[in-house]
Amino acid sequence: MALVIKEVTKRYQDFVAVNNLSFKIEKGEIFGLVGQNGAGKTTTFRMILDLQETTKGEISWNGKSIHSIDRDLLGYLPEERGIFPTMPVEDQLYFFGELRGCKRKDLKKDVEYWIKRFELEDKRKAKAETLSKGNQQKVQLIASFIHKPEFLILDEPFSGLDPVNKDLLKDAILALKENGTTILFSSHQMENVEELCDHLCLLKQGVSLFSGSLLDLKKQYGKTKLTIRTEMTVAELEALAGVKHVQMGKEQFTLTLEDESYAKEIFDIVSNGGYIEKFSLDYLSLDEIFKDKVGGSNV
Repeated sequence: MALVIKEVTKRYQDFVAVNNLSFKIEKGEIFGLVGQNGAGKTTTFRMILDLQETTKGEISWNGKSIHSIDRDLLGYLPEERGIFPTMPVEDQLYFFGELRGCKRKDLKKDVEYWIKRFELEDKRKAKAETLSKGNQQKVQLIASFIHKPEFLILDEPFSGLDPVNKDLLKDAILALKENGTTILFSSHQMENVEELCDHLCLLKQGVSLFSGSLLDLKKQYGKTKLTIRTEMTVAELEALAGVKHVQMGKEQFTLTLEDESYAKEIFDIVSNGGYIEKFSLDYLSLDEIFKDKVGGSNV
């Protein structure tokens, strides 16, 4: 295991921000830390980075205490963004790389590569304060990994990005993974976690509700999401055995079942022995599971 969080608690006087948290991250994987605001994600990141002490518990990287490792092995994109407003883009990237012990001549190839990949070539001499929010975020992201860290923490990296820039960021994260970087990130946008993560930890008020693979989490619920296209009414669908909830879309219905065993009977009724245009049974999305785990849903 690359990173091991073992029974970690962080207490601020009478407030417990993280409570007996444990999870493990394999080398070279992407791991998601998921939870609402105040769930303890950023506190956990700061303890991993040794910016805050644990109240109890142990954090280790490759078998060594997090307190004793070379800090340049780590990269961090904080949720609270902060780059130098009057410093040109290119200079920022060299500055942060040199701050992490890299020589300017060794940084040149990577600086040029990421400026081009993130479509910042016409902005390289521009002051950061003149950039759009999306471009500022791209600069900060590059700065977090320009020194090629072994372990990268990204706190809400997709916040405020348009779809095109989100795709650029996702491609970059996957490229870093392919090159062996271990990545831990948080996001309120569950589709990003679902698309990128090998494993995840679901937090609620500092407590882990689940830690493991996304598929294992989905299997806890089974295939209970049924999407169909039919002439039947909502009332008729709600009256079917095993149907907990019916949501009407523009051209189809989404049914939540008590369990997947009811699907065959529903198929027979809806198709009535003939053709049915759409009938798709699947696991719940991470977003649906998150809402159910954290509270308040029809799942």
